[in-house]
Amino acid sequence: MTTPPQTLRMKLADLVGRIYPDHDCAHLVARIVEAFWPEGSHPRRRARMPSNRLWSAADSMVITYGNSIVDGQHKPLDLLNDFLHRFLADTVSSVHILPFFPFTSDDGFAVTDYRSVNSSLGDWSDISRIARDFRVMSDLVLNHVSSQSTWFNAYRQGHPPYDRFFFEADPEDDLSTVVRPRTSPLLREVETAMGTRHVWCTFSHDQVDLDFRNPEVLLEFLRIMRLHVDNGIRILRLDAVAFLWKEPGTPSIHMPQTHAIVQLMRVLCDFAVEPVVLLTETNVPNVENLSYFGNRNEAHAVYNFSLPPLILHAMLSGSARHLHRWQTTMPPAQLGGAYLNFTASHDGIGMRPVEGLLPDEEIGAVLGAIRAFGGEVSMRTLNGGGEAPYELNITWFDAMKGSFAGEDGHQIERFLCSQSIVMALEGVPAFYIHALLATPNDHAGVERTGVKRAINRHRWDYPTLLALLEDADSPQANVLRQMRRRIAIRRAQPAFHPNATQFTLHLDHRLFGLWRQSLDRDQSIFALHNVSAEEVSVSPMAINLIGGETWVDLLSGETISPTGPDIPFAPYQCRWISNRG
Repeated sequence: MTTPPQTLRMKLADLVGRIYPDHDCAHLVARIVEAFWPEGSHPRRRARMPSNRLWSAADSMVITYGNSIVDGQHKPLDLLNDFLHRFLADTVSSVHILPFFPFTSDDGFAVTDYRSVNSSLGDWSDISRIARDFRVMSDLVLNHVSSQSTWFNAYRQGHPPYDRFFFEADPEDDLSTVVRPRTSPLLREVETAMGTRHVWCTFSHDQVDLDFRNPEVLLEFLRIMRLHVDNGIRILRLDAVAFLWKEPGTPSIHMPQTHAIVQLMRVLCDFAVEPVVLLTETNVPNVENLSYFGNRNEAHAVYNFSLPPLILHAMLSGSARHLHRWQTTMPPAQLGGAYLNFTASHDGIGMRPVEGLLPDEEIGAVLGAIRAFGGEVSMRTLNGGGEAPYELNITWFDAMKGSFAGEDGHQIERFLCSQSIVMALEGVPAFYIHALLATPNDHAGVERTGVKRAINRHRWDYPTLLALLEDADSPQANVLRQMRRRIAIRRAQPAFHPNATQFTLHLDHRLFGLWRQSLDRDQSIFALHNVSAEEVSVSPMAINLIGGETWVDLLSGETISPTGPDIPFAPYQCRWISNRG
């Protein structure tokens, strides 16, 4: 490789000095460059500057496992490729294929081999094939590996370099302030060639935490990042990154070194010839989550984790008060940054992100409704003892069965309203495959695995699914048809660019309203969503429709007069009122 640009070396030297002050800085910088740009590759001359050009209004994402669709005959990744091209080719631009590596537990997040594709799914050529037509996001599961991985087995046998790859602690250490997302014991006792050791396990005893105090761990993940990029991956999801750096006696979450490592990865992406986007996965309270934007120097995108539980509460309560109050305080994403907006994902609906945003009695009402609709509640351990809700386990479609008043006949309308809010907000919308397919709760999966999250990780038999999608009256066909239509409308609107101007409208508490304006200020959209089972109306004057313009509801096709009568909303009806129809 040619000599790397001086700016790149200077940026890396600064970060290496903050992360690894006791190491030879120049030597480590050279190794970092070699890890990410091996022989035959090279960095850009200048870093890619923050801009709004990494995405557009046409961008949206589908989230799926590699085997969410199976038929017992073909490779699941082939079936996924067929489904994407058959049903979503003109709808979504990106696909998040959840961990597609060999694993032992947690549906892929206990990785045994980071360099291989799980043979039961397919191989790297199948990933690359999908990446030719869609922007593919992969998981960099960098906090922990499987206890049955080659790395951990080598650690137990004392084989370098893996003998220093895992974080060890003493049971006598002060671990009282460590933030935990689970109720399992933090430390696991293991026998090694070096004697008895206690390894750190943030998530489960099958997921053993790596020790990033050892730069060899970081270097190995930079090589893995390059492998992903070379196989067509263009979005890297940094899984559980908040827990990366640990120190006994501290909360061991969001440590300064963790942020510096994300910044280092951002530098590499900014100098990469390929347009690589970093997305951080930090299921934590809102202010902590936003910190991963850094100062336009960390993640390009962050999950909008407070959004799912707040939309859920709005749809169940029939009031957007708490959703509205939160949204009015949300800053626009920084230049070069974007929110990833979603409701459903492969995990449950996280409750930590609404700490301080929803009163306890409202949270209690949500838990009660979710249990009534067949869902489960997962808990986490609190410092000093006790437990608190960590996430809700239910499919999003079944979470929309009713309201706090009980089940009703508005499930599909309520569901579509919740997804339309996701489409209208500043940011890139993402849709879990089981939301797009109106998948009901998989209680058999929970019983079979003993894992609550299995309720939302159904595997569709492809012939069965195709038959349902051919039946226009099935919930699957109905929801997918209407979702495709709304996404298609959205992607044609400049005012829905992920970074277009946004203001939150002050309306009836049953209406959640946004004003979006395109970057060139040519198009305005008033996106209004009735989150209640009641009929509501709003005066055109209340949303300041400009006279002399022709305003059209993009969803219904109706013309809206700035001086006309009040605009009616049926239960859960959404209107996107635009001056460019």
